[in-house]
Amino acid sequence: MPEARGASDRTPADRTAPRTIAVWDLPLRLWHWALAICVLAAWFTPTVYDRLHRIVGYTVLGLLAFRLVWGFWGSRYSRFRMVGVRLRAAPGYLWNLRRGMTGRYIGLNPAGTLMLVALLASLAVSTITGAMSVTVTFFGVWWVEDTHHYSSDAVIVLVVLHVVGVVLMGILQRENLIRAMITGRKRIRTHL
Repeated sequence: MPEARGASDRTPADRTAPRTIAVWDLPLRLWHWALAICVLAAWFTPTVYDRLHRIVGYTVLGLLAFRLVWGFWGSRYSRFRMVGVRLRAAPGYLWNLRRGMTGRYIGLNPAGTLMLVALLASLAVSTITGAMSVTVTFFGVWWVEDTHHYSSDAVIVLVVLHVVGVVLMGILQRENLIRAMITGRKRIRTHL
């Protein structure tokens, strides 16, 4: 007996089974985890292991330069092309989160984009002032040291907020976002 037109041998459960899509490319994932390790190392090494602290700080500066380049020439979800749109959407998105309304984004959601910009900016200030503070011209200059100290504290506060946000969003959306940043793949739901 011929099969009916448009019929599928797939069960309804197969049609709505979760599938994954490649989102975060390998260079971006390596950058993310290298940055996380360096930020933690930098946080625990000042004044105790100054040489390691400087090496890690310069490494973060290099990682920031890479991210800037990758934001323009990397893969689709690594690029900065949607940053402005998502930043404008961030206040409404955060307001809606109070009611558990998360929306579904394959790449960064507006809150994640806001966090990306805040972290990159505070890391840039922290690393640049840190590099300045070991030069002859700026060594011991109070505003350079204070700016480095406060921006470094801001980085840690933002990192904690980032981790809490990832965990909460993972719970709200029933998705392991940490695994997504390791594998590079996020779950999508297809309806065939």
